[in-house]
Amino acid sequence: MRFLERLYSDISLLVALRRALKSYDPIENDPALSIGKDIERVVDLYPDNIAIRFEGADTTYRAFDARANAYAHWALSQGLKKGDAVALFMSNQPDFVCCWMGLAKIGVVVGLINTNLAGAPLAHTLNISEAAHVILSADLMGPFAAVAGNLKLTPRAWALEGAPGAEDLGAALATMSEERPDKALREAVTQDDLALYVYTSGTTGAPKAAKMLHRRVLGMMRAFIGAGDGGPTDRVYVTLPLYHGTGGLCGVGFALIAGGTLIIRRRFSASHFWKDISEEGATVFFYIGELCRYLVNTPPSPFDTAHKVRLGVGNGLRQEVWEKFQPRFAIPQIMEFYGSTEGNVSLFNTDGKMGAIGRIPMWLAPRLNVRIVKFDVETEQPVRNAKGLCIAAASEEVGEALGQIKSEEARFRFEGYSGDPKQTEKKILRDVFKKGDAWFRTGDLMKRDKNAYFYFVDRIGDTFRWKAENVSTNEVGDVLAQFPGVKEANVYGVKVADLDGRAGMAALKLEPSIDLKALHAYATAQLPAYARPLFLRIQPEIETTGTFKYRKVDLVTEGFDPTKTPDPIWFDHPNERAYVRVTPELHADIQAGKFRL
Repeated sequence: MRFLERLYSDISLLVALRRALKSYDPIENDPALSIGKDIERVVDLYPDNIAIRFEGADTTYRAFDARANAYAHWALSQGLKKGDAVALFMSNQPDFVCCWMGLAKIGVVVGLINTNLAGAPLAHTLNISEAAHVILSADLMGPFAAVAGNLKLTPRAWALEGAPGAEDLGAALATMSEERPDKALREAVTQDDLALYVYTSGTTGAPKAAKMLHRRVLGMMRAFIGAGDGGPTDRVYVTLPLYHGTGGLCGVGFALIAGGTLIIRRRFSASHFWKDISEEGATVFFYIGELCRYLVNTPPSPFDTAHKVRLGVGNGLRQEVWEKFQPRFAIPQIMEFYGSTEGNVSLFNTDGKMGAIGRIPMWLAPRLNVRIVKFDVETEQPVRNAKGLCIAAASEEVGEALGQIKSEEARFRFEGYSGDPKQTEKKILRDVFKKGDAWFRTGDLMKRDKNAYFYFVDRIGDTFRWKAENVSTNEVGDVLAQFPGVKEANVYGVKVADLDGRAGMAALKLEPSIDLKALHAYATAQLPAYARPLFLRIQPEIETTGTFKYRKVDLVTEGFDPTKTPDPIWFDHPNERAYVRVTPELHADIQAGKFRL
């Protein structure tokens, strides 16, 4: 890196860092701060600004606050109190935000349920929320009704639009006060209280409920405002699902905690993205890498550059896509970041270095908690020296990224997961650089180059990313193994052409009489689209290690190429909506990108 390049990078990082820390000051200085108090501050400053725009309709901050207050009063009318939980299973719409922010005012904890879930994963997620009430949109009543009888509790279902089998939430809200709840109730909620459960697969096992205190949610929101210089004139376009941290917390916070306008789209559409951006006058948008790849593959449009965007914020943007994406759509700044829902490691790429997720120069490293340590892929554990301590990875060496846990600093805490404390302990690595220290395991492999830029390399172990979601191979395998005729299921991820992440593939040991058509219908019903195996490999026996762990290295290497194995391989054909036997010709078509996967 040349001197001037390094100087520019250092200055941009320093400016963004100072803004972020300043934005974070209220959290450090006011222990009583809560989400409700922060949003009420914004409402009082900008009552007539447009808070939310959705499908052509505007909601002012005054009206947004009134709707949130109605939700708070509804919760009180149901006997809910601080610390009680409600599950929110709702598609993208303004009420999603009004609901959880309104309940946060009085300390009710909201579980943000992934709207793609169905079957056993949905039942598990609802069970660990321990919610007595489920608020849902009518379009999701079917998946909920299918699992309601299998839940540990029997939550009351409330549908906003009204639906058979659920109580009419819209009618109930219409009878509620729109005034702010009693001040004593709101004052009793502080940043140390639990606000949300945001669900994550983590590195192993079924979804876990990451505990999100008011402090952490506010920190995520405010850090992005600072790093991206957000303000009341920004119009923030969010087409990502609102149950997801990137769109639902970082994007929502960037707009609403700064007094700007949040533009919500019900779902992502590559063909309408830039038209929406242009017509809505958006200045900021939030992305995931897969979204950018879809946009790059769309035909040219007059709307490609006819916009007012100043900043794109997100994660997972691969360098080869970035190089096409930013110039084609004339985006002045891309701010790639790294972070996990529950983790204490955060990185921002403030100077636009393509492919990097952030930079930590030597002068900044002592102030931050991020380190990369040598990692043994076979044991899936960091390498330790003769003293039993971890070893820092060298420049350009791939290792696991860790974040030191510092309870005295809000940014570096790790609150863990709800329920089984063993799940929390699995994410903590102890005695890393000195006896007695504790570090958060990100579960991600990274490397750092000689110029101090960090790069994401891959996920560790049994979790891979597909369609910007973490897919737990253990979870998918457990679901598949419950189907009659599936004796064993070994799930892993494989590369497909130049697509982001890895597609799911399952090596199966089957009974001879199994019905693949029925298996396809079962997988479609029980697993979200991103978690369904795109390929099946039928094996007479599943190979295991001496400790009875499934062997995957050779399977991953061979992928779905039928010329590399005598085992039959099947493809979940998007046009046939059925498993189709993979031939060399079909393999070539898949690799050539002839199917939208």
